[in-house]
Amino acid sequence: MLPPVVDTAWLRAHAGEVVLADVRWYLDGRSGRAAYDAGHLPGAVFVDLDRWLAGPPSAAEGRHPLPDPAVFAEGTAALGIGDEDTVVAYDDAGGVVAARLVWMLRVTGRPAALLDGGIGAWDGPLEQDAPDRAPAVATPRPWPADRLAGAEDVLDPRAVVLDAREPARYRGDREPVDPRAGHVPGAVNVPCRGNLDGDRRFLPADELRRRYTGAGVPEDGDVVVYCGSGVTACHDLLALEVAGLPAGRLYPGSWSQYSADPDRPVAVGDDPGAQRAGGGPGDGGRST
Repeated sequence: MLPPVVDTAWLRAHAGEVVLADVRWYLDGRSGRAAYDAGHLPGAVFVDLDRWLAGPPSAAEGRHPLPDPAVFAEGTAALGIGDEDTVVAYDDAGGVVAARLVWMLRVTGRPAALLDGGIGAWDGPLEQDAPDRAPAVATPRPWPADRLAGAEDVLDPRAVVLDAREPARYRGDREPVDPRAGHVPGAVNVPCRGNLDGDRRFLPADELRRRYTGAGVPEDGDVVVYCGSGVTACHDLLALEVAGLPAGRLYPGSWSQYSADPDRPVAVGDDPGAQRAGGGPGDGGRST
């Protein structure tokens, strides 16, 4: 079984056996494609997150709902990624974006891993030309229901719920893109970037295990992870796997879906359960 994270030494040892996928994407609107065109790992294909790794955005489904399996299969096939191909994905942010592709492939039974350290860990030359890969055969596979969660699940007190966003957004200090600020009541903040060291490489498995058990993740139990739109939460899900802890469930709609319903309770501050109801967008409407 391919581990969820591999390093550059592993990649070099398996050159020619994997498809490299560049999954750069930026919340601030910068172009991931432009970054790819400026320089990418040799042979890497560019995976457009908005086109192939997410469905149409809406208040009802969130900013990055999972795509229809047929759309995902169409995208991978067009990029030359077939059913039997092994994928190693990277970005320039420690894998917090590329984790979405890796999780989508692994959860549907296909071999995929993150490149530890991403493009910054690569000490060889970069390329600017896109590879000429022939289309492949990719079979649509349904998203497994037992690995997904909804809004009702994150409010279930029996589940351990993790919020993978940065602390300022978790606390509700600011909210740059979604309808309301704050977090799901009861959710514990485990920012995805805290899975990484100063070089944007994953912490050792034992450190990750302590990080997550310290946040209340049990040795055996229901764990649900969300973020802003269901992308960076996948980084926490892969980190749980690296740590040898139970496989968590992804809430694909995440905060972008949850916060769009004004009737859902919202918590603010560092306390996981300090609730407020209603409220307007951003930092306004902070009634208790």
